[in-house]
Amino acid sequence: MQNKEFLINQDLEELTQHRTVELPVACYETTIKENIHGHIPLHWHNEVQFVQILNGSAVFQINEEKVMVNKGEGIFINSGCLHKADDYNNSDCIYICLNASPYTFLSKELHTKYVSPYIQATNLTHLHIGKKEEWERNILKAILEIHQLIEQKNPFYEIVVVNHLNLIWQNLIMHGMQLEYSESEMQRSQRMKHMLNWIHLHSDDKINLADIAKAGKLSRAECCRYFKRIVKQSPMNYVMEYRINRSLSLLQDPSSNVTEVAYQVGFNSSSYFIAKFRESIGMTPLAYKKQQQAKLQ
Repeated sequence: MQNKEFLINQDLEELTQHRTVELPVACYETTIKENIHGHIPLHWHNEVQFVQILNGSAVFQINEEKVMVNKGEGIFINSGCLHKADDYNNSDCIYICLNASPYTFLSKELHTKYVSPYIQATNLTHLHIGKKEEWERNILKAILEIHQLIEQKNPFYEIVVVNHLNLIWQNLIMHGMQLEYSESEMQRSQRMKHMLNWIHLHSDDKINLADIAKAGKLSRAECCRYFKRIVKQSPMNYVMEYRINRSLSLLQDPSSNVTEVAYQVGFNSSSYFIAKFRESIGMTPLAYKKQQQAKLQ
């Protein structure tokens, strides 16, 4: 199964259902360039995520760090961490994405000792999974097997999936990382989420830097430093990009009008919207609209 429509809410929390009917688990293939945005936008979720690259390469950004992941490799992304992904150098990257609730791992009695400390550790935002070490190969093999099990849904497959998940978790925590817990790191993550959430709630209104900074309880200068560290762009450039990304799904509606969409996503000039859209997407909004309609015919 391919997942192309990547939905997030105003808190940047992913809305993809990370579960089957029976399990709080989802496992699917994603082709990055076929996503509506052309990339996987910045988001977070309560589930932990394991990724395995089937084709090409991807650059994942987790909080402030960027990580290159190549074909045959993988990455673990911890619960609650802001992350995004881009296809590297037009490699037509395809990957398996395995999302699982932390409560899927181990029994309730063992969760406090072997799961919670790793979910809460501020120095374990992510972990690159290569192919050299046995623990890495074990995780990658289990991801493929879980994907196959969920696709085929043979009798009792849920039991086997849970067994593989526990194997993945066992190999992850036996890797031997020394866990750390930083109040300042937790606070920084929450402040960033508050500012991004405020932008999303007010994206169709007039937005200024002072209001964004206020949402994060920061000075304007510190707000800019947060965005440049974590989002890799200025707050106002992020606002512009978010508005353009919002317009993509609206323009796919056959009855939509470019001018109406411009005002709906927060632009007060259709000509400015067209110029910025072309700068970001490489074509005018009307050309994009016609391109998307042609794909449906």
